[in-house]
Amino acid sequence: MNLENSPKAIRGNFVDFVNVVQSHEEIESNVRHIQDGLLLVKNGKIEWFGPWEDGRHLVPEGVTVSDYSGKMIVPGFIDGHIHYPQTEMIGAYGEQLLEWLNNYTFPTERRYGDKDYAKDKANFFVKQLLRNGTTTALTFCSVHPESVDALFETAEQINMRIIAGKVMMDRNAPDYLLDTAQSSYDESKALIGRWHEKGRSLYAITPRFAPTSTPEQLDAAGALMKEHPTAYMQTHLSENKNEIAWVKSLFPESSSYLDVYHRRGLTGKRSVFAHCIHLEDEEWDCMRETNSVIAFCPTSNFYLGSGLFDWRRSEKNKVRITTSTDVGAGTSFSLIQTLNEAYKVLQMQGQKMSAFESLYSATLGSAAALSLEDKIGNFTVGKEADFVVLNPTATPLQQLRYDNSKSLQDKLFVLFTLGDDRNVYRTYVDGRVAYERT
Repeated sequence: MNLENSPKAIRGNFVDFVNVVQSHEEIESNVRHIQDGLLLVKNGKIEWFGPWEDGRHLVPEGVTVSDYSGKMIVPGFIDGHIHYPQTEMIGAYGEQLLEWLNNYTFPTERRYGDKDYAKDKANFFVKQLLRNGTTTALTFCSVHPESVDALFETAEQINMRIIAGKVMMDRNAPDYLLDTAQSSYDESKALIGRWHEKGRSLYAITPRFAPTSTPEQLDAAGALMKEHPTAYMQTHLSENKNEIAWVKSLFPESSSYLDVYHRRGLTGKRSVFAHCIHLEDEEWDCMRETNSVIAFCPTSNFYLGSGLFDWRRSEKNKVRITTSTDVGAGTSFSLIQTLNEAYKVLQMQGQKMSAFESLYSATLGSAAALSLEDKIGNFTVGKEADFVVLNPTATPLQQLRYDNSKSLQDKLFVLFTLGDDRNVYRTYVDGRVAYERT
């Protein structure tokens, strides 16, 4: 792959966070706001960052400065849980989790064994991510290896950081979507060899959730984790009360839903569990002790009527969180819109989420949750140049509110309350423009 990547000079109003924090109280003191800043990019990496006046003499001869005065530039957004084969069924009506899977999800995913079909939808999916300012995503594919190849090949064309994996599912689903413990192991292992740590691609071992895997298949997933310690693991956990009861009936030997995964070696630093709305005390302890990660999915939790995630409890328990859209049960690709809903989830529990916390959770916070804070998440020199140019006044109403906002935090809060994909003016991936709003 030979992608042209000439030096870039970007001028504008930059906002990011200097350090990874342990609690929301520390976020504001780590805000870095350079109203007239300069970002120099070379070979897809950040070469210099600071005030325009300090760096203007460093702009290489012959390089035109991209001046985004009047815009706001932030690190690329990171989506910690999303299903690309569900893009075409987003907004399917009227069900809770288990019924929704059977009526909508499984029939849709059936088509992804066709490589051409999967490639077409992967292309649409990646374009939607970029349109919404998302530059990294942890993604479920379907049970078909073709679906995985299609997504990685599409992302590779622009050198986009994608973490993805083949769904493992050998029971309690339609016959046309079932694999076996052995075939899921063999196919996943082959995909790991083909894609994991190749360029910016990373692999996630992906049992859909405990009810659709036999103990033997979960053991196979655990074996893969042991054999490939730098790979990720993604699955679902405690989203729905009927789901939890089902898990307990299928795995009576386990003390909890999370214990089903834990006893098979599926917890840990790179293990991401979506939802976690109804965790029991011992599960919280296990999440903390194993350094596992929660993907918080506010729009899908509302949409499927699953419940309210307790963000502050996760913080108290020192469990990392990545904010996630969860398309297609989630109702928007936009992390801006998703964080609007996240604010409401906290409000309904008597908690507060500041605009700085929202931006942190979509950038450096999610990077840290995915153990990628050394590569992405802010404008630190040496990191990968993924960032978003935002137009905070994309609509007349936003303009009115922006003009009446006194502080940076106020302006960001308006963005996260009224904003969506219309606010994304440019998306840069690997130092190049990957999306521009026309």
